[in-house]
Amino acid sequence: MPSTVRTLKLPSGEAVPVLGQGTWKMGEDRRRRADEVAALKLGFDLGITLIDTAEMYASGGAEEVVAEAIAGRRDETFLVSKVLPSNASRAGVKRACEASLKRVATDRIDLYLLHWPGSVPLSETVEAFEALKSQGKIRHWGVSNFDTDEMENLVSLPSGGNVQTNQVLYNLSRRGLEFDLAPWSRRRRIPLMAYSPVEQGALARNARLEAVAARHNATAAQIALAWIMMQDGVIAIPKAGRQEHVRQNAAALDIALTAEDLAELDRAFPPPTRKRGLEMI
Repeated sequence: MPSTVRTLKLPSGEAVPVLGQGTWKMGEDRRRRADEVAALKLGFDLGITLIDTAEMYASGGAEEVVAEAIAGRRDETFLVSKVLPSNASRAGVKRACEASLKRVATDRIDLYLLHWPGSVPLSETVEAFEALKSQGKIRHWGVSNFDTDEMENLVSLPSGGNVQTNQVLYNLSRRGLEFDLAPWSRRRRIPLMAYSPVEQGALARNARLEAVAARHNATAAQIALAWIMMQDGVIAIPKAGRQEHVRQNAAALDIALTAEDLAELDRAFPPPTRKRGLEMI
């Protein structure tokens, strides 16, 4: 296991781990709850203290799993949650945040994200986020599934420059954002938070990744995760519902991909040569 988890800094200057724990699809089956809670707790023990959840996941059920996992350890945790676009009005953001706080059994969310762009004027959502900050209910805010033009619009708004991250679909098989969004974000030092970094398990069964993994005594999933964590300004948030899976994710921090590995991965998963629309799942 890694002795320390690497960190990167948010625009606020706060350091967060480059490896977090996702919770999408947690809380959907009570028979799996004990395993999910145990997996999250093990992640904390291994230094994976950033945890990502959302009001949408299992209709709040994932937040309740998180509450059980962080009980007694809240101050160790960097908690990320998200508000649905349908709740992104001034009043809606306040109600949604308070409901999330109740489900997670905490008094603050460290990073609160707009889950994807919606019909509510973005300026109104930003104002609501800033109000929650002033009330101490959230510490920072950001967005999710925003393409480059949407980020440009965001940072042009009053207080829009306070955005701390953009959570996006990013992995070896989904590299389109490298054409413009990733460089734009690096220039502004706004980290990307990569969800589904192993493409919901699909990359764990990829023969081309397995060839690279064999040289590192690793799994294909670990290579996919090591690659995403090597990207400048990127945080990976894989979901792991079992303790062994958490250990494997943590071990990926110690994999040092070589120039030969990276060239082979580029041949297998070519970077984009033109602008593509931002992908979502």
